[in-house]
Amino acid sequence: MTPILRPALVLFTVLTALTGGVYPLVVTGIAQAAFPDQATGSLILRHGKPVGSSLIGQSFTDPKYLWGRPSATGPGPYNASASSGSNQGPLNPALTEAVKARIEALRAADAGNTAPVPIDLVTASASGLDPHISVAAAQYQAARVARVRTVPLQQVQALIEQHTEGRLFGFIGEPRVNVLRLNLALDAARP
Repeated sequence: MTPILRPALVLFTVLTALTGGVYPLVVTGIAQAAFPDQATGSLILRHGKPVGSSLIGQSFTDPKYLWGRPSATGPGPYNASASSGSNQGPLNPALTEAVKARIEALRAADAGNTAPVPIDLVTASASGLDPHISVAAAQYQAARVARVRTVPLQQVQALIEQHTEGRLFGFIGEPRVNVLRLNLALDAARP
């Protein structure tokens, strides 16, 4: 039994050290060197303190801020440890009721806005953590934000334009706006 046990324990120890220690350290080192922002969670700092990540949405409910996509995570919104979609299909009555309630909340927050509500403001993303909204969704909310902040609409629209991210590699996806970055810019422009 000893001739079999000793090599097995040595192999177990060596593989544990390689796969549990050396490999993660090497991969982390390469990631830190090649992609330092992404390797640290793409944190957004304000006054030297992290206020969020550009990769995970935040819950904004104050009318002076742009609101992001609804989050389907539980127990709270944008809970990264519970990332998943709602798995509700288009014929599910619960989804229909949730969308109706979200449209009503948007209409109540900006009663004068009669424009069609962009779909991404009333439906959650597949992960439930999406930090971006469409340019149309940002423009839909611009008048409300300008009115509540008592700033010219053109100033809010200019910030939206400045914070619009183009298509990935110039052809993948649609232009989008990172809600946290834009809200921080709004605060910086008019604290």
